[in-house]
Amino acid sequence: MADQRLTPYEKGNLNQTTTHAECIAWYEALARDYPAVLRFGQVGVSDAGVPIHAGVVSSDGVFERDAIKAAGRPVFFNNNGIHPGEPEGVDACMALVRDFCTEPARLAALGNTVFLFIPLYNVDGSLNRADTSRVNQDGPEQFGFRGMSRHLDLNRDFIKCDSRTARVFNQFFTTWDPDVMVDTHTSNGADYSYTMTLIHTQPDKLGGELGEFLRATMLPAMYAGMEARGWPTCPYVNPVKDSPDHGIADFLETARFSTGYAALHHTIGFMPETHMLKPFKDRYASMRALVETALEFTVHNADTIQALRRAARQASGSRAEWPVHWAMDEANPDTFRFKGYQAGYKPSVLGNYSRLWYDRSKPWERDIAWYNRFPADIHVPAPRAYVVPQQWAEAIERLQWNGVRMERVDADRMQEVDYYHIVSVSARPNAYEGHMFHDDVVLERRRGQVQLRAGDFIVPLDQDRARYAVETLEPLGHDSFFRWGFFNSVLEKKEAYSDYVFEDHALELLNAEPALAAKFAAWKQANPALLSKQEAVLDFIFANCERYREPEWRRYPVFMLG
Repeated sequence: MADQRLTPYEKGNLNQTTTHAECIAWYEALARDYPAVLRFGQVGVSDAGVPIHAGVVSSDGVFERDAIKAAGRPVFFNNNGIHPGEPEGVDACMALVRDFCTEPARLAALGNTVFLFIPLYNVDGSLNRADTSRVNQDGPEQFGFRGMSRHLDLNRDFIKCDSRTARVFNQFFTTWDPDVMVDTHTSNGADYSYTMTLIHTQPDKLGGELGEFLRATMLPAMYAGMEARGWPTCPYVNPVKDSPDHGIADFLETARFSTGYAALHHTIGFMPETHMLKPFKDRYASMRALVETALEFTVHNADTIQALRRAARQASGSRAEWPVHWAMDEANPDTFRFKGYQAGYKPSVLGNYSRLWYDRSKPWERDIAWYNRFPADIHVPAPRAYVVPQQWAEAIERLQWNGVRMERVDADRMQEVDYYHIVSVSARPNAYEGHMFHDDVVLERRRGQVQLRAGDFIVPLDQDRARYAVETLEPLGHDSFFRWGFFNSVLEKKEAYSDYVFEDHALELLNAEPALAAKFAAWKQANPALLSKQEAVLDFIFANCERYREPEWRRYPVFMLG
C-alpha cells in the first residue's frame, strides 16, 4: 500500500485520531484518484459555518441518488463523529472506504448495495480539540468535544432540530432513506471484558415483522459474526441496578437519538458503543469489524430487509391505532451469557462513603437477566389525517425536512375535528438540551368545531412517512414536538384579572353559570387548604367560567380528522 493511502491513524502510533482538516483532505484526494468508486462532497454547513461532507461508494460507478433509488438499490449508511470524543468510527470508516477503492474483490462484494457515509458529522465539535473532556476514556491522545458550537448534543437533536447541523442530517437521511444505519460511538459506565457493545433499534419499538426480523435473525447473526471476527460482543451494558450482575436492559432509544430517529423511517439502526477503558487500537479494530459485519449482513439480506420496510410502510394506512410510547417489561426478561468482573464496594479514600469498583483479577461468566422486551404502553386511535395550522411553522418545517406529504387547505372553513385539551403538564426543573422538556402530560380528548384557514396543512396518514408524523404530532409520543415545547404558548392564558374587581364579579359568575358552581363546589371539597388563598380561589373561577373562556388556551393546536 502506498504511503499516501495510509490514513492518519495508520501513520501514527495507533493512539491518534485524524483531525477534521486531515480527514476531509484525505477523502478529497481519494475521490480524485478513484472517481469510478467514490464520490465525495459537501452536503451542508454547520452552525459555525463549517462544511459538512458525505460520500458514496458504488461498485458500478452510479452515484446519483435518484438513479439509485429508482433502481431500488439497497443503501447502507455509516455515520461517524456525532460525538467527536468517540472517534474510532471516523478512522475505521476512512480505512474501509480506502479498501473499497484499492481492493477490487472488496468492492465487488458490495454487489448492488451502496455504501453511504458521513465521515465526521459533528464538525464543530471536532474542531474543539483537546485531551481533557473524556474523564474515563483510554485514548486517543487528542480528540474533539461532545457539544457542537451551540453547546448542543447532536445525539439529542434529531427531532427538535435546534441546530442547522441536525437539519442537514434530517434532509440528508430522508433523501437517501437508508435500509440500515450504523452510527459509531464509545461507551462509558460499568467495567467488563468486552471491547464492543451494541445498541440497536429496539425491536418492539421498530415493530411488526421488521422488528421481529431484527430480533430473531439479524441480531444473532451480528453477534455470531463479531465472535467469528475475534471481537465477542454483548448488548449495551445498561445495568438495571449498580452493576451488570443484576441484569442489563435494552436502551430505549427514543426519537431524539439516532437509532430512534431511524426507526421513524423504518430503518434498522445500530449504535455500536466500544468500551472506553479498552485501548484505542482495540476500539478501532472492533469498530471496523462491527461495520463490516453489519454491512455484510445487509448485502446478503437486502431483499428481505427492503421487503419488510415496504410492508411496514404500507401497513400505515390501515392502522386502527398507533403505538406512541413503550415501556420495559420487567416481568419477562431474557438471558444473556455475560463475561464480567466481580463488582463490590470498598471505602472511598476521598470521603466517608463506599464506592463501586470492579476486580479484573476475578472475571466471571454466567447468564444474566436481559430485559429486552418493550411493549407499547400507550396507543392512540388512528385519525385519517392531522391538521397543522400554518402559523406553527417550526413543526411544519420539520415535517417537510423529513419528507412528510402534506396538502394545503384551499379555502377558509369551519371544520368538525377531534382535539386534545391539555389537562396538566409537568416540565423538568432544569433545562435539557436547551428546552424545558415535558415529562408528564395529561390529556383529555374532545370534539368540536375549529376555524381552518386557506393555507393550513393537512397531513394524511396513508403515506410512507406516516410514522414520523404520528410520533411527533401525538403529544404523548416519547419525543413529540409538544414534549419539546414547540406549542408552549397555548399553555398560557392571555388575559388576567384584578383581584379586588374580580372578587365581586366571581360571585355573579357562580350564580349565572350552574356548571361553574358545581365545579367550584367539588374543587372546594377537594382542596380545603386552598380556600384561604385568594389567588387560588379566583384563579379557579376565572379558568373555568364560560364568560371569559379562551378557546385556544390549553387546546393542543394540532387537530385530527376522522
